[in-house]
Amino acid sequence: MEVNIEEQITRIRDRLTAGQQSDGSWHYCFENSLMTDAYMIVLMKSLGIKKKKLTEELGTRLLSKQTTEGHWKIFNDEEEGNLSATVEAYFALLWSGTAKKADKNMVKARSYILSRGGLDKVHSMTKFMLAVHGQYPWDRFFPVPAEIILLPSYFPVSFMDFSAYARVHMAPLLLLKSEEYIRKSFLPPDFSDLLTEKEADLFFRKNERIFVDSLTKGLEAIAAVPANLRKLSKKAAMDYMLSRIEIDGSLYSYFSSTFYMIFALLSQGYSREHPLIVEAVKALMSYQCKGKGFPHIQNSTSTVWDTALITHALQTSGMDYGTKPIVMANEYLFKQQHYKKGDWALEAPGTIPGGWGFSHSNTINPDVDDTTAALRAVKSEAFQDSKKYAAWEKGVKWALAMQNEDGGWPAFEKNKNKEILSWVPMDGAEDAALDKSCADLTGRTLEFLCKDAGMIWKSKQVKMGIDWLMRHQEKNGSWYGKWGICYIYGTWAALTGLSAAGVRNGEDAIVRAKKWLCQIQNSDGGWGESCRSDKEKRYISLGSSTPSQTAWALDALIAASDFPTKEIRRGMEALLILIQSDDWRTKYPTGSGLPGRFYIHYHSYNYIWPLLTLSNYKNKFIEK
Repeated sequence: MEVNIEEQITRIRDRLTAGQQSDGSWHYCFENSLMTDAYMIVLMKSLGIKKKKLTEELGTRLLSKQTTEGHWKIFNDEEEGNLSATVEAYFALLWSGTAKKADKNMVKARSYILSRGGLDKVHSMTKFMLAVHGQYPWDRFFPVPAEIILLPSYFPVSFMDFSAYARVHMAPLLLLKSEEYIRKSFLPPDFSDLLTEKEADLFFRKNERIFVDSLTKGLEAIAAVPANLRKLSKKAAMDYMLSRIEIDGSLYSYFSSTFYMIFALLSQGYSREHPLIVEAVKALMSYQCKGKGFPHIQNSTSTVWDTALITHALQTSGMDYGTKPIVMANEYLFKQQHYKKGDWALEAPGTIPGGWGFSHSNTINPDVDDTTAALRAVKSEAFQDSKKYAAWEKGVKWALAMQNEDGGWPAFEKNKNKEILSWVPMDGAEDAALDKSCADLTGRTLEFLCKDAGMIWKSKQVKMGIDWLMRHQEKNGSWYGKWGICYIYGTWAALTGLSAAGVRNGEDAIVRAKKWLCQIQNSDGGWGESCRSDKEKRYISLGSSTPSQTAWALDALIAASDFPTKEIRRGMEALLILIQSDDWRTKYPTGSGLPGRFYIHYHSYNYIWPLLTLSNYKNKFIEK
């Protein structure tokens, strides 16, 4: 097996270095199922953009993903299909002309939609897209007044209490809702026959009503001061949006927020030819990735994330930091470091900018995971150059400054954890509206701080992180991970973080986590977890093994073991087979963005994580 490990490390290294771009970066597809492809078709039809070939290609891709039962899924084992994805694909295909209502597969899709409750049961974001095009009544959802954006920070809830991801979507959505805007050009297909419920007041949960009532009382308390709250709120939403447009014309470098920004601008009187809209559309067009088969529209590019992870993995595999691929990659990464303050500075006002973002166009919205990933990658070079070391040190200090008061780390901004925001009348608010500490961010940050930044477990911030992980371990020994699937991902990050921080292998938390990983090992020696785990908040086996999840589980066991156990050896044998496979398992989404709604197949993950795990096994057990 040892010989095979060496061969596969070399093979993956050669594959990665061959794919490096001339600027030192790597461009792998950030594939997020169907939504962005459907919405791009809708955008082009709604704005009258004549891109016949792209429309046909995106439509053909959507058709290729339809099941024989007539519905669409967002992951392979989503047994009953996905209603929102089906409505989005159905709407886009009919409007594009790629399919006709009378086609057998479209008849099946319509039947499925009605059997699942019709348009009233789709995700709130889908309802917004439909409402903008006159296909869903505005009064049936999202009863949040635009004036929420005016509530001051000392109120129990204010706009800036929401997570960065939520705010950047809410600003355009509040504008659209305040106008009840309907795009009347280039009429879409009529979906009125898919509305099933009649009473609009049936659509809101008790907690959602409490949230809206609380907002109303807050607004009434300040209503005596400004004369025209609606006008001021719309201006505030516009200002928030416009001041966060990125260098490529997108809003925060996300397809989804930019899509709604375009329609929000139209709702405020901007013409289709306005430069802001033209540049925004151009940005979304640039998010295409083309591999085998059809083009796909990414929700954002993952260039910085992939480049940082690949550069670190290559160095872990034995490639010296002075070799050309690493030098080029590090040069690219240093150029991507942020130098201006963003919204994160509101909770950390004295902190100097120094983080990294996810995509190449992201300059104002750094996150902890990308920052520590970039810092791992550039560390060796930074320690050889005083100027680069100063930049590295800024990044370390920025990551430390993002630690939440509870001891864990969030993704984007600290202390965005007010539980009342989970009552916002919008699907997925409990996950999207908050940016709480999570096991994957906390574990990976601890691993970086102790393994790369020289901190020890006695350090106050490291100790707080350890304590947070200990408090949040599940009864079965696992941890829930927010940005990957899911309990395997969280347990891997927690175990590698705790091990790097000096928590001994005999500690109860470590023993229970290792036991859990061994218990869920598949008969083929690998590991695989379903995206259903993310939605149901309990571990659900995929029934098959995937390369990235097998690599995560193995890496965790390697980090927390003194010798290669039989489970590790079986897992390594399975991984060596998986990385040479090409089937649905290698395409299964193992990244997560929003439970039940947004999952990611990172095309880079089949190389990055196996290379890192193979190298860590070699470095610890073969060459020690």
